Amino acid sequence: QDYYSRFVEHKLRSALQEELAVTVSRFIHGLRIDIKREVSRSRPDVLEDAYCQALEAEAYLRPQRRYPGYPSQPTTTNHARTTTPGLKTEFSGPSNPTAPPTKGPIVSNNSHIECFHCHAKGHIASRCPQRTLTISVSTDDHCDIEIVDPLEGVGSTMNVISKSAVTRLNLKPEPHPHPFHVAWVDKTKLPVTERCLVSLKLGTCDEDIYLDLLPMNVAHVLLGRPWLYDHRVQNCGRENTYTFQHEGKSITLRPANPAIKPTKTNITTSSPSQTGKVSGPQLALLSYGEFEKESLETGVVFALVIKEISAAPSYQQPEPLHQLLNEFSDVMPDDLPNELPPMRDIQHAIDLVPGSQLPNLPHYRMNSSERAELNTQIQGLLDKGFIRHSLSPCAVPVLLTPKKDGSWRMCVDSRAINKITDMLDELAGSKWFSKIDLRSGYHQIRIREGDEWKTAFKTPDGLYEWLVMPFGMSNAPSTFMRVMTHVLRPYIGKFLVVYFDDILIYSHSKEDHLQHLRTIFHMLRQEKLFVNLKKCSFLQDQVLFLGFIVSAAGISADPDKVHAIVNWPLPSTLTETRSFHGLASFYRRFIPSFSTIMAPITDCIKQGEFRWTHAATRAFEALKQKMTEAPVLRHPELTKVFEVACDASGVGIGGVLSQEGHPVAYFSEKLNEAKQKYSTYDKEFYAIVRALRYWQYYLLPNEFVLYSDHQALRYLHSQRNISSRHIKWTEYLQIFTFVIRHRPGVDNKVADALSREVTAGNRRDHVDFLLRDGYLFRGTQLCIPRTSLRDFLVWELHAGGLAGHFGKDKTITLVADRFYWPSLKRDVAHILAQCRTCQLAKARKQNTGLYTPLPIPHTPWKDLSMDFVLGLPKTARGHDSILVVVDRFSKMAHFLPCSKAADASSVAKLFFKEVIRLHGLPVSIVSDRDVKFVSYFWKTLWKLFGTSLKFSSAFHPQTDGQTEVVNRSLGDLLRCLVGDKQGNWDLILPVAEFAYNNSANRTTGKSPFEIVYGVMPRPPIDLAPLPIDARPSESATTFAEHI
Repeated sequence: QDYYSRFVEHKLRSALQEELAVTVSRFIHGLRIDIKREVSRSRPDVLEDAYCQALEAEAYLRPQRRYPGYPSQPTTTNHARTTTPGLKTEFSGPSNPTAPPTKGPIVSNNSHIECFHCHAKGHIASRCPQRTLTISVSTDDHCDIEIVDPLEGVGSTMNVISKSAVTRLNLKPEPHPHPFHVAWVDKTKLPVTERCLVSLKLGTCDEDIYLDLLPMNVAHVLLGRPWLYDHRVQNCGRENTYTFQHEGKSITLRPANPAIKPTKTNITTSSPSQTGKVSGPQLALLSYGEFEKESLETGVVFALVIKEISAAPSYQQPEPLHQLLNEFSDVMPDDLPNELPPMRDIQHAIDLVPGSQLPNLPHYRMNSSERAELNTQIQGLLDKGFIRHSLSPCAVPVLLTPKKDGSWRMCVDSRAINKITDMLDELAGSKWFSKIDLRSGYHQIRIREGDEWKTAFKTPDGLYEWLVMPFGMSNAPSTFMRVMTHVLRPYIGKFLVVYFDDILIYSHSKEDHLQHLRTIFHMLRQEKLFVNLKKCSFLQDQVLFLGFIVSAAGISADPDKVHAIVNWPLPSTLTETRSFHGLASFYRRFIPSFSTIMAPITDCIKQGEFRWTHAATRAFEALKQKMTEAPVLRHPELTKVFEVACDASGVGIGGVLSQEGHPVAYFSEKLNEAKQKYSTYDKEFYAIVRALRYWQYYLLPNEFVLYSDHQALRYLHSQRNISSRHIKWTEYLQIFTFVIRHRPGVDNKVADALSREVTAGNRRDHVDFLLRDGYLFRGTQLCIPRTSLRDFLVWELHAGGLAGHFGKDKTITLVADRFYWPSLKRDVAHILAQCRTCQLAKARKQNTGLYTPLPIPHTPWKDLSMDFVLGLPKTARGHDSILVVVDRFSKMAHFLPCSKAADASSVAKLFFKEVIRLHGLPVSIVSDRDVKFVSYFWKTLWKLFGTSLKFSSAFHPQTDGQTEVVNRSLGDLLRCLVGDKQGNWDLILPVAEFAYNNSANRTTGKSPFEIVYGVMPRPPIDLAPLPIDARPSESATTFAEHI
């Protein structure tokens, strides 16, 4: 603790401007050798982590250092280096230099000897337990290189660098011109076959020196007699210093001794006392008054801002993982190699649009610091061979964008050239996770040969072009994803998912996970793809991946993103609203009824100008609250049974997908105005269809359980009466295998809440009622008081003039278009249940199967279908059949009475008289294979007019399902309107045609009249009462009563 406080104190006093990694390395370098070894294994990134790990290592190693007769002294200075075997030289010393010290003098007859290093009695400087010598090795501010520990070997006949230092510094060894062997004091021989050219900076002395490569643990760099000889180094034995001259200046290398006063480049601490206590200056704290007095008397005041950092527990890598990372250390360099990546099967290709103009844009303006950063990166890319000088006629500007760590990324703005995610579901059952991040992934992919000139970019200092794929190309992500998929294809979906340069490895056991890591590292080494070790996480029980926290328990939202949403200020502009909407939408899978809650904010985005409402504010706060309550969603396991619970309310539908009672995903949808008019049964049915469509990836092809709180849906598969809308939905449900179970609403809490979640923005703050000419209107609906007039109006629109005795839904539509009262739907259903005509004329129908829908036309009365209704009683006018002609676009129909005995020419004349004169010639006609429609006359006629004839399959009326539905509706109309006057049905046919075309079609939601003409016709109930003439026409009165 004292060492840490003194270290921080001297660091602040010296005002060093260096990278965090250099400071951490300095701190670790000053630790005791055994503590340093333990801390170095975990490679901490920040100083606080290194301090915590050093404390843990000291507490762990303290019992091991208590030798018999050896005083236990906490070491707060630089570490006491244990003497280890060195190179074979003329050095005389004890035969067992590593033996633990004993109580009293080390050698009985040397008690009078004083150590030149620590000034203690009983040993010489070469046997001093605190002997250490440090040389400050500084580096370029822009290079990510760790500080190493150099040594001066006074008796060594060679200059040596360790293999671990070569690997960590990413140096390139070369064959030694004169290989030889080195003998150690234990008579073992080591071959020296390689050497490295290393750049050293000792104070103001910069030099390049060849160092022989050897495996050693005593230090990273050993400077021996050759270096001492070349620099004419003078050694002061008493002070233990090394001095040499460089460019007229004297440079002295001093040991890290507590007696040396702290300088700007040395960090020292006080030495321990004989009692083992640590002495040193403590942090001086000032009161408010003292600080005020000091600030008035001092010209300059430096403010120290303290940032609170949660002390996370240190992570100790398991030994198997540590060995694995060391084995594949070449895959995880500190920087990309200074060579081009290999030409793989996939290169980044740039294809220009034929005839397009090549861009040649000026460079962006930059300040001096940005230009200096750009020049540094340009030079680095040139040194690596990633770019080259260019004479391309095509050039785009370059720009700098900040990274998360504060550094800068160089991108090219290639928009002038190129104008042109369900993986988490695979993690079920996994308990161990590792995330691998590639280092500058784009720069590991080559540009296709011949396309380099198209990537040219312009800077203030010249024109360059890329040889590797740069950041900024619009189609670069596609190329990068293709490469990653191609390389990792054998393992994707088995134990690996990949999203651009993020690779997630998941396993069920630790042993399998280590094997999976080995497999991926081997593949990356084979493909020469390099990893950014600092951004990787290995052997974790949870990991942050693509904005989600992935663990064995399931998937949850990233706490940092949730914190950003919760602390988001109230939006004041359209851009801020869109930013919040986008971030919140990313986590919509965790929030029940998200679309309903977000609806008022969505309305603010849709509007042309920004208008923030009170409803949007309530939705904004509600969404923040929901984010803090977001659950952990379970990983879906496709081998287990899924459960789907659905529900519907007046404003929305919702559902929850679960397994064994744990939620997997939520779904909700706000209903539009048309769907809000659905019956309760239709809404519940629609909720099922939408939920199954939303989750069909999970549900197909296995069997699942479907829960609903609507009792009638239990008989979905066995119902006989089915509407056209239900036909379409039922057809879709045929692809699923499920069992419907009823769950009462009191138990269906989740889905019920999803569908009934309503915000103030979805409720009308007021209803538009107005008084006009003494009548109360609700919008365009006339309000009807509680009188018998309500029953009269319903009856008139159901069975009155030009009405067709339609069912409940169509009658409600006809009434609600004109009138309003609170219990309108209930009153209509009650009155229609008492209609005797409907009870007699409309029998229960059995569904004959699903009809086949035909392609939807684009304009009315261009594509028709026709059919005959036969077997009718013969009227006085000789009619016994009906020719039914239907427009497939608007669903409008014409019912033409005719004779069964009429030939093709008679039918053609009737068709031209009643249809062609009103709508023109059709483009196509769909019909069955009636003898009239397949006759030579009929085919020749329409061939001359250029009309295409399409015939249904023989004995298969489902082909033309639309006309079959119209025929069935026509039968119901005639039975209700004709009654017992069956001989005059042809006179009633115009009324039936008007009633049919005036009713809303379930497919389009509007009446055929409204689709074709844009307005609704006026039925008799819309006519204003006229004064009765004193002498009315009897014939007119009779005709009106007939209507």
